[in-house]
Amino acid sequence: MTNHEEMEEQLIETVDEEGNIINFELIDIIDMDGQEYGLLLPKEENDDPEEEKEVVLMRLTKEGEEYVFEMIEDDEEFNKVVDYIDSLEETEEDAQ
Repeated sequence: MTNHEEMEEQLIETVDEEGNIINFELIDIIDMDGQEYGLLLPKEENDDPEEEKEVVLMRLTKEGEEYVFEMIEDDEEFNKVVDYIDSLEETEEDAQ
């Protein structure tokens, strides 16, 4: 599903509205219509590898030399990206 070949594990640190630090593993970057989106997996120090986690989808914007991860507030944009990701997965399954 990735648009980038063989990504190394990348850990991302974000801060929520309340100032709490949340760590994520960047598992994929999707490019849709010139806008990049990151698929992130919550990462905690005492993670249970057997525990299933929900993937978080965030928009990537570039500010200067740095990328910033932003929550997608618009439901229409979010649903469009999810549909696009689903279509990529279906295309990969059909190719196998």
